[in-house]
Amino acid sequence: MQHRSDVEAADALKQAYQQIGAEIGKVIVGQEEVIKFVLISIFSNGHCLLVGVPGLAKTLLVQTVAQVLDLDFKRIQFTPDLMPSDIIGSEILGEDRNFKFIPGPVFSNIILADEINRTPPKTQAALLEAMQEKAVTAAGVTHKLAQPFFVLATQNPIEQEGTYPLPEAQLDRFMFNVALSYPSFKEELQVVKNTTSTNRVEVKKLLNAQQIIYFQQLVRNIPVTDNVLEYAVKLVSKTRPNGEFSTPQINRLLSWGAGPRASQFLILGAKCHAVLNGKYSPDIEDVQAVAKPILSHRIVRSYHAEAEGLSAADIIEKLF
Repeated sequence: MQHRSDVEAADALKQAYQQIGAEIGKVIVGQEEVIKFVLISIFSNGHCLLVGVPGLAKTLLVQTVAQVLDLDFKRIQFTPDLMPSDIIGSEILGEDRNFKFIPGPVFSNIILADEINRTPPKTQAALLEAMQEKAVTAAGVTHKLAQPFFVLATQNPIEQEGTYPLPEAQLDRFMFNVALSYPSFKEELQVVKNTTSTNRVEVKKLLNAQQIIYFQQLVRNIPVTDNVLEYAVKLVSKTRPNGEFSTPQINRLLSWGAGPRASQFLILGAKCHAVLNGKYSPDIEDVQAVAKPILSHRIVRSYHAEAEGLSAADIIEKLF
């Protein structure tokens, strides 16, 4: 898959994105915003956390994305008794009296970590190394993971009994934190129509692993002007109470701000968002378009913000 220039490649990525969206739309009704962020995080080589109540097709969305992108897909159901070895694999004694490593489900391209907050921190940490280092260590030996590697985790915001909230360090590993909302009346009508008949929808495979790695590289090659870079970094700095750019209002509403990873993801996300919208370099609007799902899980609201009923998204809106 060679293109004569980056401009031609960027046009190819935009076209592929539109085709992928149309293909996923055959199975998933609505949720365009969610699909957009999931695809941006794949092309930016990040990970995505989906937060929504049961029955909003989170699992189906991930399966469909894996099918359309022709990637290897594994689903891990997180439970309180899940062990790290259930994710990364374990050493077993073979017939030849030697230990050999049996890879776990993490050795795949797309991992669906279903209800990730249901499992204790020890097991969450096993996934953490895989997400950050793109490798896992078992019995002192490091095993590289297949590329592209992408974790899509889901979380149920209602039930908090018997769950282990993700530590800040692990939340920070996710590029996006995307909230799923209920479908509109029209969309739900369509969903019920599609899923209660004998109609079977087949989706076409549109990209493969090599092409995705190529596009991930392309996104990194996209030039960014200094003023957009400065805007993104300043936006993140503004979230830090008593920081260089914070305002008295932010000092009051936030007790903790976003780290440097947020700035990196803002630029990567803006680059990808720009290309998918037919631009060859991101502008400030692209940074703002990806800011909410990137910053919302990296800031900690103060008592004042909670008392005033301000959500993380409301506070981020004030930073623009």
